[in-house]
Amino acid sequence: MTARIERVVTEGVVDIDGAEFKVENNTWIIGDDDEVIVIDPARAAEKILEQVGEREVLAVICTHGLPDHVGAAIEVAARDEAVVALHPKDKPLWRETWSETWPDIDMEDDGIFGVADVQLDVMETPGVSPGGVSLYCEGLNAVFTGKSLQADGPGKLGGEYPALADQLTSIGGRLFTLPHATRILANHGDEVTVGDLEPHFDDWVSGSLTRVETDEVREGPLTDASKISGIKLNPDD
Repeated sequence: MTARIERVVTEGVVDIDGAEFKVENNTWIIGDDDEVIVIDPARAAEKILEQVGEREVLAVICTHGLPDHVGAAIEVAARDEAVVALHPKDKPLWRETWSETWPDIDMEDDGIFGVADVQLDVMETPGVSPGGVSLYCEGLNAVFTGKSLQADGPGKLGGEYPALADQLTSIGGRLFTLPHATRILANHGDEVTVGDLEPHFDDWVSGSLTRVETDEVREGPLTDASKISGIKLNPDD
C-alpha cells in the first residue's frame, strides 16, 4: 500500500508558567491501510485512535516534549504496545506531563523511522525547546516541524521565542535546505511550503520577529537580546 498523511485537529488549554493559552493542535498520522506512525498526539487519544482505526500503531513520535505534543502519547501508544520516541534533551519537559514514565526511544539527528513504503529522517531543530526535532519524509515531500516552523513563521512558546538564534539556525541550516516544494506540516495551523516561507528568512534574521512596532524608528540591540549575529546558516560552520 502507498503511504499517505492524515491530520487530526484537537483543541485545549496549555499552561505555560502559570498563564493559560487556548491552542488548536495538529496530530499527524502517516502510513497505509495496515500500519501507521502517529506524530505529536496532543490530547483526545480517543479521537486520534478513531482516525487510526484498525491499523497498527508502530510508533508515537514527539517532535518536542511540550504538553501539546505529548499529552496523548502514552494512551495512543499503549493500544498496540507501540514505542514512544523523543529527543533526550526534552526529557525534563516530558516529565512535566508524564512524571512516572520515560519515552522508549531517544531520538538522535539523522535517525530513521520506517512505515509502510516511506521513511522519516530525524532532523534536530532546537529553539522552542532544546530537544526539538523535525521529521523529513522525502517520499511524501513533507516535513513535520512541530513548533520549530509554522505557516506564520518560527513557532513561539507562550508568545515568546525561548532561543531565537538557535531556532533560526535550525530553520536556515536545516529546514530551508529542503526542496522548495516540500510541505511544512506543523503542530499548529495550516500547511505551507518551504518555498512560501524561505523568502522571509532574511527579515527574520534582521530582527522583524522581535521588533517593537512604534511610530519611531528604533535602533540598537533587539529587545530580547537574542544575539542574532550568532546565527549560523549551517550548523557545521
